[in-house]
Amino acid sequence: MEAIRSRLSFNLHVLATGAWVASLFLVALLAAREFRVAPWALSPANRLLSSTTAAVPAEAVSVPALILGAASIRVGDRAADALGHLTGSVRFLDRVEERGPLGTREVRSYQRADTDFILVLEPFERGGEPRVAAIYLK
Repeated sequence: MEAIRSRLSFNLHVLATGAWVASLFLVALLAAREFRVAPWALSPANRLLSSTTAAVPAEAVSVPALILGAASIRVGDRAADALGHLTGSVRFLDRVEERGPLGTREVRSYQRADTDFILVLEPFERGGEPRVAAIYLK
């Protein structure tokens, strides 16, 4: 009877150790996968705002809001609402469109009597409506 008990306890110990080693291997495998993906995501060819940086001049300054008379446009506003505020003395100059990771990204350039500005419009989630992602002053 003692021989059966010692053989059974030995097998339970080996099984527990094997399960622990397998779980450790799984965690190491998942960590290695995350480390392998990170350099690809940060490479210059896959930058998120690659065309935006080409459409926005280097001297442009990012601002959180733009005041247009009685109306204002803020980062996070719906694109339809923001474009509705662009009336009167605001003149449309250029539009650059590209496919972003969450949908279509538009970079629109405008001119006003006192300054030029750029609106970046893109969805903040998959299938979401476009919003103002950035405002730049030239």
